[in-house]
Amino acid sequence: MTTTPSNGSAALRSTDWKDLHYLLVDHTKGMRQLLRESLRSLGARYIDQASSGGEAIGLLTQTHYDVVLCEYHLGQGKNGQQVLEEAKFRDLLLPTTAWLMVTSEKNLEAVMGTAELHPDAYLLKPITQQTLLNRLSRIWQRKQILNVLNPAWLQRDFARAAKLCDMQIAQHRFHALYLLRMKASLLLKCGRSQEAREVYERVLATRQFSWAMTGVASIRMQNGEAEIARSMLTEVINGNRYFMEAYDQLALAHQQLGQFEEAALVLEKAATMSPNSVLRQRSLGEVSLKLGHTQIAERAFRKCLALGEHSVLKSADAYLGLARICGMKNDTDEALSLLHQVQREFTSEQIRLRSKITEGLVLHESGEWERARKSGTELSAMLQAGNQRPPPAVALDMARLLFATGIEDAPIALLRELARNNHDNPQLLGEIRQVFARARMAEEGDAIVNNSSAEAADMMNRGVLLWKTGKLMEAVEWMRDTARALPDNQRVLFNYAQIVLSCMERHGFDAGMADEARHALLQVDSLMPGQARFHMLMDNLNALLRSERQRAAN
Repeated sequence: MTTTPSNGSAALRSTDWKDLHYLLVDHTKGMRQLLRESLRSLGARYIDQASSGGEAIGLLTQTHYDVVLCEYHLGQGKNGQQVLEEAKFRDLLLPTTAWLMVTSEKNLEAVMGTAELHPDAYLLKPITQQTLLNRLSRIWQRKQILNVLNPAWLQRDFARAAKLCDMQIAQHRFHALYLLRMKASLLLKCGRSQEAREVYERVLATRQFSWAMTGVASIRMQNGEAEIARSMLTEVINGNRYFMEAYDQLALAHQQLGQFEEAALVLEKAATMSPNSVLRQRSLGEVSLKLGHTQIAERAFRKCLALGEHSVLKSADAYLGLARICGMKNDTDEALSLLHQVQREFTSEQIRLRSKITEGLVLHESGEWERARKSGTELSAMLQAGNQRPPPAVALDMARLLFATGIEDAPIALLRELARNNHDNPQLLGEIRQVFARARMAEEGDAIVNNSSAEAADMMNRGVLLWKTGKLMEAVEWMRDTARALPDNQRVLFNYAQIVLSCMERHGFDAGMADEARHALLQVDSLMPGQARFHMLMDNLNALLRSERQRAAN
C-alpha cells in the first residue's frame, strides 16, 4: 500500500496495524503500559514487552518484529543504543523493521551515539499518543517500500535484495534516494564494493550527500587511493561536522598514509563530539599508544572498557592496550590483573598468545628483567608449538619482546616470514625495519626485509609470467608451491586462485582444482575479510560450479 507523504491521517486510517508484531523495551512498567495502550488504540494485538536490554535481545533473536519502541536508559546492563547496535550487528532486524528510540535523554553524547546507528526516529518524552501514532505512520509507510526485500534478506541473499531495490526505484520515484542508499549498503554486505561505488556516484551526480561521498571515499581507500580518500573525507567534514562516520574513515586514511599524529587528532576530536562508540575509543587508544601519548591512550582504553561491558563489540584489544599503559606507568599489578581478566573472558589460543606477549612487554618495561625473560622463553615455545601464525600486529609485538629479552633467532625468523608474506605492503615493511632498528640491527634488518620481499615478488611474478604466456598448467604448479611457501601472502593467494580458474576455463572443470581455488580464497578472506577481488573471484568460481552441474545434469 502506498500513500503520499503529506496524507498522514489517511495513512493512519488505511494501515492495517492489528496484524503487526510490536516490541516495547523499557525498564519502567508504567511507560510500557502507556505505549501498549497507544498501540492498542490502533487495534494492535501482538505486543511483546522487555524490561531490560538483555531480555530485548532474547526476544529479537526469536521474532522478526515490525515495530520496536525502545527506551535509551534501561537500568542495569545494555542501554537502548547497545540493543540497537547488537540488533544491527547480528542482522536481527528486517529492512522493514521500524525502530523508534523513545526517551527523555537530551544529553548530546547519548543523542549523537544513538544517531550514528540510524534509528528511524528519536522521540523525546513526554510524547502524546497522537505524536507517536503520526510519527509511526510516516515511518511505516516508507518502510513498506522495502517489503519486497524481506525474503531475500532472510536468506542472506543480499545481492538479490540489491537488485530488488531497482524494481522499487522504478515504482517509487519519490523514495529513490532512500532506496539507493539501501542498495549501496546491501552491495557492501555482499562484498560488491565497486557496484556500491557506482550507486554512490549516481547519487553524487545529483547532490553532494555526506553519506554518498563517505561511501565513495572508503571504497577508494580500500583500492589504495588513500590520498584521494583523505581529501574527500576532509571535504565531507568541512560541510557536515556532525557526520561521524567521516571522521572514522578519515582517521583510517591518515593511518594508511603513515600520518598517525593526524589520525590521532581526528579520532580525539570525534571522540569528544560523540564519545559512546566502542570502536572509536579503541582506535583512539591504539593510535595514541603507538605514538606514546599514554594519557590519551589510557583514557580511551578505559572508556572503551566501560562502554564495551554490555556491548556486542566488546573485544580483548582494550584490555591488552590498557595493560601496556599500566606497564609503562610501572603499575604491574593492574596490568597483570587485566591480563588475567582478558583470558577469563576471551578463551581463544590467539588471545592467550597476545596476553603472554603483553605480559612480557609489561614486565620488561617495569624493569623485571628475569620475569620478562621467562615470558619470552615461554612465548618462543608457544610459537613453535602453535598451529596458528600470528597476524602482523601481534608478530611485531612478539618480535619486540623477544629482542628485548635477548632472544634473536626466533624474532629474526618471524620478521623474515612477515616480510615474505607482505612483500607489497610498504607500511608494514617500514614497521618491520623499525623493530630491527630498535634492536640495534638496522643494517641487518634492511637486508632481511629487502631480500625477503624481493624473493616473494620474484616467486609470484614467475607464476604470473607463466600464466600470461599461456603455460597454464606450469603456472598452476608453480603457484601451488609458492602458496605453500607463502601461505599468508594475499596477493600470491589471489593470483593462485585466478590462475587456477583460468586453467579450468580453458581445459575444463576439475573438482580438485576448484577446491584449491576455494581454499586459497577463503584463506585471503580470513586474513582480510570483504575485499572486492575475493568476491569477484568467488563469483567466477561459483559460476564454473553451476556450469559443471548443468553439464552433468544434461
